Amino acid sequence: MNYSRQRDIILQTLKANVVHPTAEYLYAVLKEKEPNISLATLYRNLNQLSDNGIIKKIDGLEVPSHYDHNTHEHYHFMCDECKRVFDVSCDVAPDIVQKAEDETGFIVKKHDIIFNGICRDCLEKIKESN
Repeated sequence: MNYSRQRDIILQTLKANVVHPTAEYLYAVLKEKEPNISLATLYRNLNQLSDNGIIKKIDGLEVPSHYDHNTHEHYHFMCDECKRVFDVSCDVAPDIVQKAEDETGFIVKKHDIIFNGICRDCLEKIKESN
């Protein structure tokens, strides 16, 4: 993949926004720095970065995809209340791939695990309002 100034700005913006942003969120942030960037350019570059393993595209959290600059193996937690996405260490279920393969006889090449629930901040707000 050749160097692209716009792609580099997109990647740096993603790294600065560790909330697992959507393309629309990134676009709003980028428009302040790069008013000439188009949404199509952003999507094209996000797809290229994802296809080349530089970032991770997270589907299945909600309708728009989220993007993550952390490509190390980890799971995700999405809060049902505030919709923020958090990283969860693979240490919570270290043998899950091996167990899945042993039980099914399948070969797991890739997996994404997403936990849904209520984050600590939202739990505190709920407790305070009761």
